[in-house]
Amino acid sequence: MERVQCDILILGSGGAGLFAAHHAYDSNPKLKIIVAAKGLVGKSGCTRMVQGGYNVVLNPNDSLDMHFKDTLKGGGMINNQELAWTLVSDAPKRIRELEMKMGCFFDRNPDGTIHQKAFAGQSFDRTVHRKDLTGIEIINRLRDQLYAKESVICWDEVRAVELLYNDNQSVVAGCLMLNLRTGKFIVVESLAVIIGTGGGASMYRIAAPSLEKAADGMAMAYRAGANFIDMEMMQFHPTGLLAENSRLNGGVLEEGLRGAGGHLYNSLGERFMQKYDPERMERSTRDRVARAAYMEIMAGRGTRLGGVQVSVAHLGREKVLQMFPGMVDRCKDVGRDLSMEPVDVSPTGHFHMGGVTINKDCFSGIPGLFVAGEDAGGIHGSNRLGGNGVADSTVFGARAGDAAAEYVMGVKRHRISESQVNLVVDQMMQPFKREKGENPFQLRKEVGDLMWEKVGLVRNGPDLKIAIEKLAEYADRVKRISVAGVRDYNLAWHEVLNVKNIVEIGQMIALASYLRTESRGSHFRTDCPVTDNENWYKNIFMKKGTKGPETEIHQVQFTHVQPEEIFGEVARVKVAAS
Repeated sequence: MERVQCDILILGSGGAGLFAAHHAYDSNPKLKIIVAAKGLVGKSGCTRMVQGGYNVVLNPNDSLDMHFKDTLKGGGMINNQELAWTLVSDAPKRIRELEMKMGCFFDRNPDGTIHQKAFAGQSFDRTVHRKDLTGIEIINRLRDQLYAKESVICWDEVRAVELLYNDNQSVVAGCLMLNLRTGKFIVVESLAVIIGTGGGASMYRIAAPSLEKAADGMAMAYRAGANFIDMEMMQFHPTGLLAENSRLNGGVLEEGLRGAGGHLYNSLGERFMQKYDPERMERSTRDRVARAAYMEIMAGRGTRLGGVQVSVAHLGREKVLQMFPGMVDRCKDVGRDLSMEPVDVSPTGHFHMGGVTINKDCFSGIPGLFVAGEDAGGIHGSNRLGGNGVADSTVFGARAGDAAAEYVMGVKRHRISESQVNLVVDQMMQPFKREKGENPFQLRKEVGDLMWEKVGLVRNGPDLKIAIEKLAEYADRVKRISVAGVRDYNLAWHEVLNVKNIVEIGQMIALASYLRTESRGSHFRTDCPVTDNENWYKNIFMKKGTKGPETEIHQVQFTHVQPEEIFGEVARVKVAAS
């Protein structure tokens, strides 16, 4: 078993992980930093898949206060306001850093200023972008600049398995890693660990994230004893591309299509958003548009592929080709011409607003452990605005890097618990010792179907209770999976790890959804269809207990803005959820 020492271990190479690496290095170039990616550094992860753009206040007619209130309104006022304010106030600094230091090229206005386009749920057009493939621009520049920093080591195709404590279980002292190429374990001793692996929306039947996402970071933090917030809040993007028998199924067609004036139609040719949000129509918030599309599909007004259709052809072919070249190419891959015809789409599992509870410097509450990006919760409340995701990753990735660099200067290196290492390795090797057992791919499919049907866009108490019971059964079945073959590039073995993680996080999502007896943002229950501001300005906290997740429910702390300042007189009553 290989053993490696470093000062800071960064798990994940998306916007959060790469920004953390840059800031940790810039804080102290003498630190030994390892960036480990389950895929390829800078070539995998969800930030690279960001299409629409980055929300940031740059225009003098815009303001931090407007962006902040848009974020709280979109989040149903259950956001951690300290984190939300940090997001909007740090975003301008990060955009300038991306341009001036990392070399990003964003689209410009004729006068040379950065162009900002419309995104749903915002009171001002503040989304910075590079055509419709903004994430590629950001990640390419962050990756290229990172290779110039000699003390930063990048590991491709090395996945994190388990956070490792010291002997007395008081400090996270490293991580057990697994090299996908060789099948060999690596024990990394580290003064600090930063988790930025991305979420686990791929636990749903139709999902947008890159294929390696399986809630790894969240699951490791959960098993390590971290506290979580509002795990019921899973966002479904309204326009996931429908592609028969293709890995592209569920891949996002960006929100800018709707922001630019795109229309959504059901199979009857009706612009159905007229029934759900006649004022904002297709530019309504993601949760409302996704839920409206889902309701149309469930009512039998879906297309042959089981979705609805998005159309921008009325904007003119030349304009569509100029504004959305990436989306046009993506649709061509499945035989559709976005510039000329409607394209089938469906709501798709996209982003987890819930996650590990952190402070504004990404400290998890566990010494030695920092969390940034989608693995962290509380910033977006019950619904994330489009364009706030990559802002989240860069803002809090930078803060995690700064905070971890400062932390490691004042701590000693702790000895890793050898008994924990041996126990985890033994558990991971058990599937090879069973000649017969569960199939991990079949179990993963069953989990995806259950989460989509019982814990998806539209929920209810009886279904959630069934899901809680089934997920407990799945957790037991995970222990009976068998795997054959060698360890190097054994996809079945890695699927065992994937399904174990998504079942653990799925259990938290289902339980939190059952406990929140109202509808708010991305969480909608047909048996509790109102937003109950009288009783549910509350956050649901969870952590690992002896028999599964333990929960505590606390009032939201309105540290900056009261609900009445945004919602007026309806802020404290029950109102119909859209």
